[in-house]
Amino acid sequence: MEQTTRPPQWKTLGAFAILYFVWGSTFLAIRAGVHEVPPFLLAAMRFFAAGLVLVCWTLSRRERLPSARQWISATLLALLIFVGDYGLLFWAEQKVPSGIAAVMLATIPALMALSEIVVLRTQRLTPRLAIALLIGIGGVAVLVSRTLNVGGAPIDRTGAVVLLIAAINWSIASALNRRLPLPESKAVSSGAQMLMGGVLLALVSAALGEFGGFDAAGVSRTAWIALAYLIVAGSIVGFTAYVWLLHHESPTKVGTYAYVNPVVAVTLGYFLGHESIGPRTMAGTLLVLVSVIVITTTPAKKPAQTWVEESPQGAEV
Repeated sequence: MEQTTRPPQWKTLGAFAILYFVWGSTFLAIRAGVHEVPPFLLAAMRFFAAGLVLVCWTLSRRERLPSARQWISATLLALLIFVGDYGLLFWAEQKVPSGIAAVMLATIPALMALSEIVVLRTQRLTPRLAIALLIGIGGVAVLVSRTLNVGGAPIDRTGAVVLLIAAINWSIASALNRRLPLPESKAVSSGAQMLMGGVLLALVSAALGEFGGFDAAGVSRTAWIALAYLIVAGSIVGFTAYVWLLHHESPTKVGTYAYVNPVVAVTLGYFLGHESIGPRTMAGTLLVLVSVIVITTTPAKKPAQTWVEESPQGAEV
């Protein structure tokens, strides 16, 4: 990555700290919020507010808003990411501890690798990748299985299935993101997707009747603080640090948050959320993290082909 001047080390370390610890802590904040605010409504408030701030910020910088075609793409991705991933995550955290939810979503690199091998055919299944995928599957099995006697109770099966569906939706969105027309500016693209995600989540919340049973006056200060933290720290500050790092560090280094966030989430869930960490949690988490590290550090190897290959465009939300 070409650059003329290297930023001060304290700025780089600070940005990584935000990425690691702030994003890792959002899982506990979500759990604190969904105890009192309906899940899809809570997610709608978070992403609509954060998206509105980002869009206004990009307008203040005189960046161009998305075209009509780009708004359609942003809406499709918002449906998958913010309703199909985050919305389901918020719902699942009513049933699953925040740390385990983070570990389950850490399977996204494994699901993306599978989609590249089976669907997109942009990656070849090597022995290293195959072993990593099996280790990740084994980690999920340890967390969910009722037959494995590894100590501690398995997590709620419905919550686990919902989290896996959420991870699949994110993987599909990542694949589509390479092909859909989106604004060149990452801030504009993400702001538009967050804003549309908030609108779609509000529609889902209304369809599920969450507005009818919601009493804002009955929500505690803790839940409102959790929401404010998710908006300001999780979405706005975290996103700013992420974009800044992408401009100053390699994507591989920036992507290390995928291994650190689950560890932070499990640790905070134990110390602050009174969530248990037994042998089952430790074993499942370790297996999933090993799988993620191996997959994300494996060089891409394209399959041998006798036909003309369609080259995907690389991008990440």
